[in-house]
Amino acid sequence: MKTALPIFCLLAFAVIGCTAVPTSGPTASQVIDQAKQEGRGRFDFVEIDPAVVTALSARTAPVPPETVFSRQGKPSARIGIGDLLSVSIWQSGAGGVATSSGSTTVAGQPGGAGAVNPSMNIPDQVVGTDGAISVPFAGRVQVAGRTPYDVQKVIEDHLANRVIEPQVIVTVARSVADTASISGEDMGGSRVPLTVGGDRLLDVIDQAGGTKSPLYETFVKLTRNGETVTIPMEDIVSNPAANIYVWPHDMITLVRRPETFSVFGATVNNVDIPFGSNRLDLAQAIAKAGGLQDSRADPDGVFLFRFEPPDVLRALGIPALVSQPGAPTPVLYHLNLREAASYFLAKRFPMHNDDMIYVAMRRWPRCRSSLI
Repeated sequence: MKTALPIFCLLAFAVIGCTAVPTSGPTASQVIDQAKQEGRGRFDFVEIDPAVVTALSARTAPVPPETVFSRQGKPSARIGIGDLLSVSIWQSGAGGVATSSGSTTVAGQPGGAGAVNPSMNIPDQVVGTDGAISVPFAGRVQVAGRTPYDVQKVIEDHLANRVIEPQVIVTVARSVADTASISGEDMGGSRVPLTVGGDRLLDVIDQAGGTKSPLYETFVKLTRNGETVTIPMEDIVSNPAANIYVWPHDMITLVRRPETFSVFGATVNNVDIPFGSNRLDLAQAIAKAGGLQDSRADPDGVFLFRFEPPDVLRALGIPALVSQPGAPTPVLYHLNLREAASYFLAKRFPMHNDDMIYVAMRRWPRCRSSLI
């Protein structure tokens, strides 16, 4: 009896039919088949290989701001319209136009312990729209675009016939021209005066109060002479070459831009996930989603959906599938994680903001049986 029971059970199932259990998403083969059929006009299909990773890594490297702007180095302080100037005039002895409204005693000069040098202090003046200020006995003096030292020499030349050996000191009491504008989501807009020694990006940001957002979510947008470059704050902090000098009239905007990616399919978590850092690769992104589910995931089918601009398409050697010039093209990247080399590629494959990852599910057989 003990021997007959197993034999009876086996004979009880005379007919066995198997079908595939449906899944909540397409399988790897279904996605690839659709790519071959629809890729002719809807999206491009790209197998991730070393050449693709190299092209994308070169494309995603941030453009250093020093390569964008033609004016480099430390700017020289120049007087501009709206600046407030202070002018003081000295002469070597009495008899000139300088009055005794102020005086200095110079030791070692004839006249006892020291000789009195009459001086004249001109009230602070705002540089007019004509770029000039008024100096007694010299008239309107053009100062805009000049350094304080240049203006001193010009005024001394004008007063040479009226003042005995004139000496002039010009100081900028308040500068409007040598300033940069800075604004941001978590700071009030302000105009930061630039010092004669030169100020770099981080200096100006610090003077304006800094940013309260995490570095990896903060981007610095710098506009100069109609050109604009945007660079992650972390790159400026870590790369001294990116911390360039700020020039007068530069516009700096701090933008908080949390970058995220979405994950669907046979991963532990199907959610929208923040990068949490300045840079993220595909391997890290899959790990943030909890990895592939052993019982459901098909390692052959790891896909990434992204819109790529025309320059990336040219670098990859694939066609643009949109009619509008310059518009991005939908691209589907495929990675087979059954191959060990693919893990190295995933580690080098850069993630972008708004990327979408889909991990295909296995299609398990479902069997039906009928009794004899």
